[in-house]
Amino acid sequence: MADDFRALVVKKDEAGYRCEDTRLTEADLMAGDVTVRVTHSTVNFKDGLAITGKSPVVRTFPLVPGIDFCGIVERSEDARYKPGDAVILTGWGVGEVHSGGYAEKARVRGDWLVPLPKGLTAAHAMAIGTAGFTAVQSVLALERHGLKPSDGPALVTGAAGGVGSVAVAVLARLGWHVIASTGRMAEADYLKSLGAAEVIDRTELAGPVKPLARERWAAGVDSVGSTTLANVLSMTRSNGAIAACGLAQGMDLPTSVAPFILRGVALLGINSVPAPRDLRIEVWNRVVRDVDMRRLDAMTRTIGFSEIMPTARAILDGQVRGRTVVEIGRA
Repeated sequence: MADDFRALVVKKDEAGYRCEDTRLTEADLMAGDVTVRVTHSTVNFKDGLAITGKSPVVRTFPLVPGIDFCGIVERSEDARYKPGDAVILTGWGVGEVHSGGYAEKARVRGDWLVPLPKGLTAAHAMAIGTAGFTAVQSVLALERHGLKPSDGPALVTGAAGGVGSVAVAVLARLGWHVIASTGRMAEADYLKSLGAAEVIDRTELAGPVKPLARERWAAGVDSVGSTTLANVLSMTRSNGAIAACGLAQGMDLPTSVAPFILRGVALLGINSVPAPRDLRIEVWNRVVRDVDMRRLDAMTRTIGFSEIMPTARAILDGQVRGRTVVEIGRA
């Protein structure tokens, strides 16, 4: 058919849960007031869960996964956008309850979009994606708490992953002494190339949790959760703060009130999915200002459409470092 386009579609029925590489038409697009020709997307940890079904991320079936995309507006009923505008989408339940970026076209609400900032290419925006957006949002939260590089080191857990890699690079560029924690010590040189001053094995944060341990850092970005986050909190300096933005290890938090009431430590929750438009624009402007594009390129690989599903499986197996950009029009 002349008007059909390529898409990945997640289905769940009597035949089970599966993701298929197929063709759709505009009649298959979901409700929205802006239709976008998708040029780039990315693969996040959540996308891996959606494609494999290892966690109930997708809650509407059938659905096009892909929580991020960049593209060019084709049609718009929203006065803020016109055909030819370059736009970014992250969050808002796209790729979970509303079809997302793993298709050559998408239809979404204009409220969910932001303009692609000047000085940022679509490929670089997707090298940032939800993971990098979350990392920059976490850094903003630490700054708003009043923390600065002179207060002491900043820890990044899950440092070789998408959130972690961007957090390391941004914090280092802002002048922080960055301690990168990873379960893949073979990536130490990679993390140092992003700006990490020290690289520690995640086993240092894996033991039984003490109410309070030796103070080691003033700030941190944690994408792991569970015992790791509990240990991180116990080692945070007085009046420090940790931005918690992920749960790769688990949703539990086996800690006590000691770090909070005896050291005044703050736990800052980060949720990028419903971030309001003004915050989104601020974060993307900080991306342009604070992300070294050479370091972003160094942590990024680019794949074609047919590589999305194997990459989604690999990211869940801990085999993907940094960021992955998808060129939607590339086979």
